[in-house]
Amino acid sequence: MRAVGVILLLVSLGVAATAQQRATPDPSKDPVYVCPMDPDVRSHSPGVCSRCGMKLAAGIPDPVAFHLALSLVPQPPKVGQPATMTFAVHDPWKDRPVKNFIVIHEKLFHAFVVSQDLEFFEHGHPNQTGDGTFEYKVVFPKPGMFRVLGDFFPDGATPQLITKTVFVPGAPPAAMKIGRDYSTKMAENLHVSLETIPAQPTAGTRTQVRFTIDPGDGFEKYLGAWAHMLAASDDLIDMMHQHPFIADGGPQVEFRVVFPRPRTYRMWVQFQRNGVVNTVHFDVPVTKLE
Repeated sequence: MRAVGVILLLVSLGVAATAQQRATPDPSKDPVYVCPMDPDVRSHSPGVCSRCGMKLAAGIPDPVAFHLALSLVPQPPKVGQPATMTFAVHDPWKDRPVKNFIVIHEKLFHAFVVSQDLEFFEHGHPNQTGDGTFEYKVVFPKPGMFRVLGDFFPDGATPQLITKTVFVPGAPPAAMKIGRDYSTKMAENLHVSLETIPAQPTAGTRTQVRFTIDPGDGFEKYLGAWAHMLAASDDLIDMMHQHPFIADGGPQVEFRVVFPRPRTYRMWVQFQRNGVVNTVHFDVPVTKLE
């Protein structure tokens, strides 16, 4: 009986340890292990350098920007035909390819594609290939400029948000002029309403962005979060991927957003209800702080 109890205890400890290892690291406090000889060799787990065999030293990761390369086949891409985007991540120290990544919200890589007229939006998840790059197929519905946001987390570093630009040949769509649009939206199987606090957001200050879901039953997490939001300025210079600051499975979901510039921002927000992913968008003018 005692042996059974010991076995159960060891199993429970093992499960807890596995769950802890799978938890997404917090770069602000969780140590990172770096090779003193080759600082591009990093991990969130202790061990030795795979290149030189030196013991990895622990420290807090410095917030440095990695390099992201984007290539397409065919090149140039054609309207209405599938194109394969290949993302290659390189470290900022020796520009070596990066192959090890941390899972964030159930995926190794999140990609967002937005057209210059803000009419096309896609949130997808490229697959990692054997050489460590990521591939994703997309069909560009019109000519013009598209902005692509890559969201990924290299092991031993900090989360990365990097934008790239794709041009599809042809006459581009007319420039989009958007104004305030807080009107309630109907998606696949729910309504979404928006409130901002303050009512008039200002650049450089915190805005509470509060969504209310109706009906609230059947509300589910999507990719490990109660909602996903992409906010893009009307000139597509600023792109922000965020998750709720306050959410508990109830009908209200709140984000905390700092809009960097006085522009109008289109916010796409995604919720899941009864297995269906709903995507809606709102337009939020942001003024200069006086």
